[in-house]
Amino acid sequence: MPAVTDSEVTADSRADEIAAWIRLEQTPGVGPETARKLLAAFGPPEQLFSLSFSTLQKAVSERIARALAAAPSDSTLTQIDKTLQWLTQPGNHLLTLGDSGYPAALFDIPDPPLMLYVKGRLALLGTPSLAVVGSRNATAQGIANAEKFSEALSQGGLTIVSGMALGIDTAAHQGGLRGVGSTVAVIGTGADIVYPARNRGLAHLIADGGCIVSEYPLGMPAIAANFPRRNRIISGLARGVLVVEAAAQSGSLITARMAAEQGRDVFAIPGSIHSPLAKGCHQLIKQGAKLVESAQDVLEELRHYAATPAAMVPAVPGPAAGANRAAEISPVLAALGYDPVDADTLAMRCALDAAALAGELLTLELDGRIERLSGGQYRRLM
Repeated sequence: MPAVTDSEVTADSRADEIAAWIRLEQTPGVGPETARKLLAAFGPPEQLFSLSFSTLQKAVSERIARALAAAPSDSTLTQIDKTLQWLTQPGNHLLTLGDSGYPAALFDIPDPPLMLYVKGRLALLGTPSLAVVGSRNATAQGIANAEKFSEALSQGGLTIVSGMALGIDTAAHQGGLRGVGSTVAVIGTGADIVYPARNRGLAHLIADGGCIVSEYPLGMPAIAANFPRRNRIISGLARGVLVVEAAAQSGSLITARMAAEQGRDVFAIPGSIHSPLAKGCHQLIKQGAKLVESAQDVLEELRHYAATPAAMVPAVPGPAAGANRAAEISPVLAALGYDPVDADTLAMRCALDAAALAGELLTLELDGRIERLSGGQYRRLM
């Protein structure tokens, strides 16, 4: 479809065009597939809404043709006014499927969104990107991995794409913001809503230094069904998807599956065979995902896209020089290993009484060397 406008043109000059796109999206019975069918048959929405009922009925059912031929509803007019007002604010953009600035990568997916509400650096939607996803209930090690990997990959020239959920997504965005590639957050609400509320501060940082993207109309609240659907945009914008931690039934596996269907690379970080949050990653690796242990592993696979040679990026993660010395100093840390262990088993390994062991475990936990898991188990972090 030929471009109908430049995405950088002001909202005032695009008012009629924007109104027509919103009217199309808000028409009862018109879903994304029907909308694309109409656009292919009749051209841009401004032209489509000038057609007669009989002409429209050649492409769609009588019910939908009548809805298209009818005057826009009050709720649609309110949505148009709200959107035009939102576009007057600095950094806010609306990209339609007909815009020259619409992300080319999304044309490759089966169900590209009709419109993208964008807040922040629009140019990031055209840069080489990697999606980093994982559990909302991540472990401390998983969060550290997501943040460190994302920072190194961002420094390596890749924009980090994620969904601004708690856990791995949050850590990925924070790491991405510290690199030159920055980060893109694809959200499942309207672009004027921050969800979850705890990420309000992060949302402001991303809007300033990165980019927030939504396909949903302004004011759209957090509806459960919207989040799996937005995952196709997360994977669609990226050259590949890195899964950091995921349970066997994790929503992150949906993103990975969509990435594979879209022809993107899938990467996964392995974990302990005893960790429920490693099972999803292990499942992906069994199915052909690339096992990664460092940022270089990803950058080497995507070296044609990343701006910085992988050799220039430090290994992530890896035990710090002091970590091995810490293990030598602390018999508890040495005895713990990297698999979850309960306190009774650890006491037997170390030959310590309960009080002495509790003191050692508290010190190691406060130092960030171990984490306490559910069920009274502990796991080493470094």
